Amino acid sequence: MGLARRAFAREGTIPRIQYVVMRIPLWIKVLWTVCVIAWIPLYWRQYGPQNFLFFCDLGNLFLTAGLWTENALIFSWQASGLLLFQTLFIIDLAGTFLSGRHWIGGTEYMFDPHIPLSIRLLSLFHVVTPPLLLWAIIRLGYDGRGWKYQTLTAWIVVPINYFWRPEYDVNWARGPFFREQHVVPGLTYLLAYLIVVPVSIYYPTHRFLLWFAGRWFGGRGNSRI
Repeated sequence: MGLARRAFAREGTIPRIQYVVMRIPLWIKVLWTVCVIAWIPLYWRQYGPQNFLFFCDLGNLFLTAGLWTENALIFSWQASGLLLFQTLFIIDLAGTFLSGRHWIGGTEYMFDPHIPLSIRLLSLFHVVTPPLLLWAIIRLGYDGRGWKYQTLTAWIVVPINYFWRPEYDVNWARGPFFREQHVVPGLTYLLAYLIVVPVSIYYPTHRFLLWFAGRWFGGRGNSRI
């Protein structure tokens, strides 16, 4: 916790200084921001601009804004879309270290010696994101509108992924696991994606976060439905 000073005055009064309590420590804000500033050019050079439309990469930018504004909606929004997938990333990464094989998949590039070590180390933001999201919700509260914002984000971003540089299959807009599917017409798959993912992932995650916030805050009303 920290203090920020804000000066204000009304007409005809002497300016006063109001102290505002920071609910997120300044060092976390600065550290995350510095890492993101370093991450952007390195990822751009390694993967290209389309990579920043991955939900996890967009999340880094949204979380930077959320940390500085201490906005519960931003963290609730990002948690709805990222919490499940980032947790699966952690499980697969840990499983590979422990057993030498991928339990789920998706972290193969973390062990690829052809990818610069700096890129792989920066990719550890996937490990930091879930605890950061939950911790921020504990600090700031949970806003139940988050999953709706995440749904709207998907409805905007995934069609862009489908049409722009489709060979990269960003966010699986063309097919699961970065392979274009040919079972159904592409636009049928896209429409199904935009319906199924919010219903099967974003909304259940929202229900979990409601439960999590309720258990943590003991029903004291720190969540907004």
